[in-house]
Amino acid sequence: MPLSNIQILHEDAAILVINKPTLLLSVPGRAEDNKDCLITRLQENGYPDALIVHRLDWETSGIILLARDADSHRELSRQFHDRETEKAYTALCWGQPALDSGSIDLPLRYDPPTKPRHVVDHEQGKHALTFWRIVERCGNHCRVELTPITGRSHQLRVHMLSIGHPLLGDRLYANPEALAAHERLCLHASMLSFTHPVSGERLKFECPAPF
Repeated sequence: MPLSNIQILHEDAAILVINKPTLLLSVPGRAEDNKDCLITRLQENGYPDALIVHRLDWETSGIILLARDADSHRELSRQFHDRETEKAYTALCWGQPALDSGSIDLPLRYDPPTKPRHVVDHEQGKHALTFWRIVERCGNHCRVELTPITGRSHQLRVHMLSIGHPLLGDRLYANPEALAAHERLCLHASMLSFTHPVSGERLKFECPAPF
């Protein structure tokens, strides 16, 4: 597959910063028809050294960071693990929260009977913390900035659902009204800050949401 609509925000000898489009896997899926993905497209089109550091969901668009050598991959992976990176997402959520900002501290786990969904589980779930802030109120929905402190799968989607405000266009978690309100999942990784693995410089990248 060609790079086509994949935007490269930054590249140097150690890292790649990409704006991943929606409906593209970060890494290959298990099924044969799920092999097309961001890492494969990069590796086959001029970046054979590209290494995944973290992932975005298939439907989530936005900033994703890749390493280009083993040492950089190790250091960047450590930064994510030790929560030394800063991340922000832009989303559209259904309804009008009573407050303008808040936090959601609810443990999450994978739910095999409803795979690939995740659920809140106070007994078996893993700690998950999200901060949210309304950027704009728009009739039946809001534009929000979401800041995940932990990095659980589907964390932002399940956390917003848990307070009654699912994301627009979310095929897994939205109610019928929120699902019909947009043709795609309205979740975009809009900011990422980290320390360059070679120079030690603190970098910050921003990419506006396409919705």
